[in-house]
Amino acid sequence: MLDLLPDLFDQFPAEMTYLPLAFKSYGGKPLFWGEVVTVKCFEDNSKVKEILSQPGKGKVLVVDGGGSNRRALLGDLIAQSAVDNGWQGVVINGYVRDAAKIATFDLGVFALGAMPIKTEKLNQGQINVTVEIANVLIKPGMTLYADKNGVALSGELLDLTQIN
Repeated sequence: MLDLLPDLFDQFPAEMTYLPLAFKSYGGKPLFWGEVVTVKCFEDNSKVKEILSQPGKGKVLVVDGGGSNRRALLGDLIAQSAVDNGWQGVVINGYVRDAAKIATFDLGVFALGAMPIKTEKLNQGQINVTVEIANVLIKPGMTLYADKNGVALSGELLDLTQIN
């Protein structure tokens, strides 16, 4: 399966919410889904590093970085930690760095763009709080789906066996 979102919106239109941002795919896994874990942070990826160093089987980290393009919230070392800990993917309302290296990882990574500057580590941010990105409320425990068509959410995991 290469395209999941069109089928999900066809099969479950009432359950799906599209996240209307111009995300770009940076990871080596262009299609992924999983249970949402959230981090809200601004130009400090300390909490991103903390969460992705924990077991994440079946989970996707949603990072609300406020859309800042001044610091990258994910680089190759933290992305490798996510792979090592079984995370499905990371979706960032912000930027990544080490884009060519991240593209080689078996990890879904969607972000607004890439830039080379790392964050300061001030241990600031919030974990597992409701975040609002592009007027969409994203709560921990929701399910996120991503493919080359974009990013969408549902309140719970949908029965993907019903997809044609």
